[in-house]
Amino acid sequence: MRQSLALLALLFSLPLGAAQLNIELGDHSRQWDSAELLQHPQARSIDIAQDVSYKRPMRYRAVPLAVLLEGVKAEQHLQAVALDGFAAEMPAAPLLQAGPARAWLAIEDPAQPWPRLAKGKPSAGPFYLVWSDPQASGIRPEQWPFQIATIRRLAAVEQRFPALLPEAGLPADDPVREGFALFQQNCLACHRLNGAGDAQFGPDLNVPYSPVEYFQPGMLRRYIRDPQSLRQWPQAKMPGFGKEVLSEQELDALLAYLEHMAKRKP
Repeated sequence: MRQSLALLALLFSLPLGAAQLNIELGDHSRQWDSAELLQHPQARSIDIAQDVSYKRPMRYRAVPLAVLLEGVKAEQHLQAVALDGFAAEMPAAPLLQAGPARAWLAIEDPAQPWPRLAKGKPSAGPFYLVWSDPQASGIRPEQWPFQIATIRRLAAVEQRFPALLPEAGLPADDPVREGFALFQQNCLACHRLNGAGDAQFGPDLNVPYSPVEYFQPGMLRRYIRDPQSLRQWPQAKMPGFGKEVLSEQELDALLAYLEHMAKRKP
């Protein structure tokens, strides 16, 4: 009875609508609720000139992400997991730097919720990784995960998922190797390949078939650039990758990787 009363007291002590963020750094973990983060000593209001998700200027109450990553080193690797299964793979170094591009954890105040991302969709909250001056360090749209539930330290992708690796004998400057890096940055947050990956969001891009096997080359390029121009349905979630995100040369390299991996199925 006494334990039940203590549990009820704890539940009622949490602010109404408060969300919880899990930080898992291997040797230690920490849970933060949104009320704690909004009152964090280093929390401040920041202006984002061109928000990737909202496509317009936004103002947030945010904490420098680095202050929540105590003990993380620049050479390590992190993953941000969203409520919908999106899993963004992120080298730690850019997240820890104080500039020129700086990573912030934006916190949605339950009393002042953010706008919806689109009609019928939720907001980017409760936690959203945003960047000030992102162009200064070449930060890509996939490095702006929203609806974050967990940030965790993991081994690098190459160590965790050898099934993603291209053939070991390829030259260091082979486009396939560049394509593998681009796949990690732009695709792995939503998709698996050869069954490898942590994402729970989109289909596997090699099993049973790679898109290079069932799309005509021109149509596949068009699909990556503007998915809705080929397939339209209300629940579609794949974003388009314009030339400002993925240059023609980079798209060539990404497709070279997919073509290479189509011959390396498990």
